[in-house]
Amino acid sequence: SQYFATNREKMITEFENPYILLLDQKVSTVQPLVPVLEAVAHTGKPLVLIADDVDGEALTALILNNLKGSIKVVAVKAPGFGDRKKEMLEDIAILTNGEVITEQLGIKLEKVNDTSKLGTANRVIVTKDHTTIVHDKNNSDIEKKVNSRCEQ
Repeated sequence: SQYFATNREKMITEFENPYILLLDQKVSTVQPLVPVLEAVAHTGKPLVLIADDVDGEALTALILNNLKGSIKVVAVKAPGFGDRKKEMLEDIAILTNGEVITEQLGIKLEKVNDTSKLGTANRVIVTKDHTTIVHDKNNSDIEKKVNSRCEQ
C-alpha cells in the first residue's frame, strides 16, 4: 500500500533496524495487535508485520498510526502457501532471531506485549512484489540455527 511507503516516488518502504513480527494468521481486528504495537512504539523502532493477511480494521489502524507517526509500520503478506508458508515463516524467524506467533503452539497474538518474540534485521526493503531482509552476516547463533535447520 502506498500509505506505508517511505519513498513514495519509488513506492518502497525501507526501514533501518526494524522489529519483525511473524504471524501465521490473518489479522482483521486491531485489538490483538495493540499490546505489541504499543511495545514497539515505545522503542521508537519501525515494525515489519509479516502475516497471512492484514485487512479491515487492523489495516486501517496500521495506516493511520503510520500516517500520524505513532509508529513506523509496514504490513507484508507471508510468502508461500500451506506447509510451505509455515516453513518459510520458520526460516525467517531463524534468520531474524524471532519466533512465529502461532496459536498452534499456544502463543496468542494479544499476549505478545513486549519485543522478546520479535525478530530484528539491519534493514528491510519492501516493494509491491518483494520483501528483502538484510542481516548482519556475523551472527554465529543464527548460523548454528540455519545449519541445524538444514540438517532436518
